[in-house]
Amino acid sequence: MGIIIAILIFSFIIFFHELGHFTLAKLNHIDVQEFSVGMGPAIFTKEYHGTLYAVRILPIGGYCAMGEDEEATDSPTNFNNKSVWARICVIAAGAVFNFILALICAVVLIGMAGYDEPLAGEVEEGYPAAEAGLQPGDRIVEMNGKNIHLFKEIQVYNQFHQGEDVELTYLRDGEEYTVTITPKFDEDLQYYRLGISSSGYTAANPLTAIQYGAYEVKYWIDTTILSLKMLVTGQIGIDQLSGPVGIVDVVDDTYQEARSYGAATVVVNMLNIAILISANLGVMNLLPLPALDGGRLVFLAIEAVRRKRIPPEKEGYVHFAGIVLLMALMVVVMFNDIQRVFF
Repeated sequence: MGIIIAILIFSFIIFFHELGHFTLAKLNHIDVQEFSVGMGPAIFTKEYHGTLYAVRILPIGGYCAMGEDEEATDSPTNFNNKSVWARICVIAAGAVFNFILALICAVVLIGMAGYDEPLAGEVEEGYPAAEAGLQPGDRIVEMNGKNIHLFKEIQVYNQFHQGEDVELTYLRDGEEYTVTITPKFDEDLQYYRLGISSSGYTAANPLTAIQYGAYEVKYWIDTTILSLKMLVTGQIGIDQLSGPVGIVDVVDDTYQEARSYGAATVVVNMLNIAILISANLGVMNLLPLPALDGGRLVFLAIEAVRRKRIPPEKEGYVHFAGIVLLMALMVVVMFNDIQRVFF
């Protein structure tokens, strides 16, 4: 059941991504040859207003074919005959729709489970936070210049900056205070700690659900970007990356653990995973790498500056090379996933 749920989550997130391209293409009166959900042989097709709609047998992937890799024809509705700004909107729409989907899921999640304000619940004696004067109820608003909106941002910041001094700003009775804290090493946990615990979750109303839903999406976007920076700088290795196999395993494990607590707990956990995947996919697609939407946006930005399109065959060579490298990376990631899951 967990594997089926994982496939459904993947399929819907990819569908929503492609729906972004499709919607903006239609709004800009661009021909769409095919809108497909899934890959491989088609199990359902229907043509409507010049577009072939298809559901394919493998529920991973999908595409919105607009002929963007082809030479421009005389048709005014051809993708390549539209303004560069219209094409930028269409290409960027996939990632934007991923962020929109993540926000929708986050608002529903927070409406169900509440939100974790960055309030100190317990300040442990003998740890740096207490020694710096923090008290229960203090609201942490900034860490080393980074704005804090959720308590888990405190935990993640400390996780990614183990042992580093942190300039922490907090509010108490409307007054703002700033202290410098040096995390203390916990011998039992083998981990540097500040000594602050959460005050728990707060029930949300419609406005706070939207507000903290946006904070939730921003948190996952920031975490994805930070993880990419750590990958580039060598702080984490390729062997720590996870792909579809690893994510399916996480979804299945999460489902197995949550189902004994009831359907609501399963839904909350699956929404949390959907937010993570959707926000992550949005960020990854905007990376300025060949074969990704971000790579296409780079070529469109160059075209906007020089007011002349780069020859499609040259752009095609770059994207083809990017696809080859991307496939190689996916093989490595899948190999790592299989090793972790089955060995």
